[in-house]
Amino acid sequence: MNSTSLYLQICGEKYRVLDFFSDGVLVDFPGTSGCRQYNDLNAFCFTKNDYFVISCDNVIGLYDCEDSSLCKVGCETNDVPGCDGNNGGSLVCCYPLSDHNIWHSGDGFSSFSKFWCRGFSSWLVSRGTNTGKRGVTLEWAVPRNSFHRVCASDADMVNATAVEAGVRCLCKDGLVGDGFANGAGCLKSCIKEGQESYGEECDSPKHSQRKLVILAGVLALLFILVSLFLFLCILRRPVKQGAFHLEQNHYHSTTSFRKACRTRLFTYRELGEATRAFEDSQKLLNSTNGSIHAGVLGDGSHIAVQKVRCETEGDLIDVLSRIELLSSVLHRNLARIIGCCIESSYTIMYEISPPIFHRGLKSSGYIFLDVDFYVMVAGFAFLSSGSGNGSNLRNNYETPYKNDIYDFGLLLLEIISGTSYSDMPRVAMEKIKSGKLEEIVDPSLYYHEQPIACKEQIEIVADIATRCLLFGGDGKIGMIDVTKELFHLAKENTGGSKMGPGLEETFSNSSLLQMISMSPDSIHVP
Repeated sequence: MNSTSLYLQICGEKYRVLDFFSDGVLVDFPGTSGCRQYNDLNAFCFTKNDYFVISCDNVIGLYDCEDSSLCKVGCETNDVPGCDGNNGGSLVCCYPLSDHNIWHSGDGFSSFSKFWCRGFSSWLVSRGTNTGKRGVTLEWAVPRNSFHRVCASDADMVNATAVEAGVRCLCKDGLVGDGFANGAGCLKSCIKEGQESYGEECDSPKHSQRKLVILAGVLALLFILVSLFLFLCILRRPVKQGAFHLEQNHYHSTTSFRKACRTRLFTYRELGEATRAFEDSQKLLNSTNGSIHAGVLGDGSHIAVQKVRCETEGDLIDVLSRIELLSSVLHRNLARIIGCCIESSYTIMYEISPPIFHRGLKSSGYIFLDVDFYVMVAGFAFLSSGSGNGSNLRNNYETPYKNDIYDFGLLLLEIISGTSYSDMPRVAMEKIKSGKLEEIVDPSLYYHEQPIACKEQIEIVADIATRCLLFGGDGKIGMIDVTKELFHLAKENTGGSKMGPGLEETFSNSSLLQMISMSPDSIHVP
């Protein structure tokens, strides 16, 4: 490189930049002149700071070591260049920093001096390859709390591998850039006139005109469908409004309603007082099926109130059937229904037998935890029966959804990463596939500081979650298989196990679980 070479100045030393990567930078030894096959162990004094740290992707070639116990088998077959650019030959003694047995993240190269080595060289060998680049790779990141908003809106935040409490931003598919809110952000990428272009240059007039044509076609089709729907509605015989709204004394005395609400019948006013008139600060979940609010009864009992929209008589029948079924099921991990409230409706009862499937398990609004992380499942999806008859509802209940396994795998990933966002499964799968699980693990779990046994527990749970996401939808893995593996893992960690701390202790600091346990007014609902 000539006089225009870039230099990285840290800790009072200048390091010549040899190459850039998305997660690091390759630098030369400071103050080098001429070709030196080996450097003194103290020649590279930098170890780490808040933004840079020596990367684990470096492979070290050691020279004239009196103790060869640190030399590792396998890395000597790497194709590494010499300082003059020619083939550097085979390495007599080499040590990959990813081994972590002798050298640990944050250590300097002087840690090899205890083996009486007189010199060393360094190469970057990317994972999955055996070709090296001469120099020392430094991983870079920015502190997690350095800015109010670190990443741009169309980028995901990922944890750094070795920089403590450091993060980087990753643009979503189809976008390029550094991903930072205060940087270049994320831009569109396209090929225009044979050259790669970015941002607004990709929105040519011809492209915009095509989008207008497509939009006009979609609107025209939508107008036709809406017109047809309104025409069919006019032809249908309207339902009498008086048939659905009856006197309160009537539905209070019906058998079906008394069976569904045999525990306690609340008035709407009581629930309004318990939830502060259903104000938004008490809202735990809002979906198309209704909302869930946290509340406290007059006797101090903490409750969760689910409001369900019933627009037809069939909807009300389904809801009452579901309430009776859940009221008859007793399980230590099932949130107990203590009562219900209704204004007016017909009440008809249909017998429905177990098994029961949750259909739609999510970390938000469906899992209750107490201060000891004891799990209670609630928030069963209220489905509408197309024909409004009991046999249809029975069939829906007795057919498990394959999406249950996918949702459970997603829940395991959210516990491991301590976060939840729409694109999280894709990012997590890419990191796990490339062997970088540590980049998505919740920082509150202190993955790098955990013993090997706890790391293995997290890796096993991540593997189970991955298989649930990949094979849950096509039936290649069932919930029984998943349950057996988790029970086996929990059983190995109880009663004097050699694998170390229990599974509960490993995940007790998860940000997601902490967030669940501190949700509004100690109701402990996500």
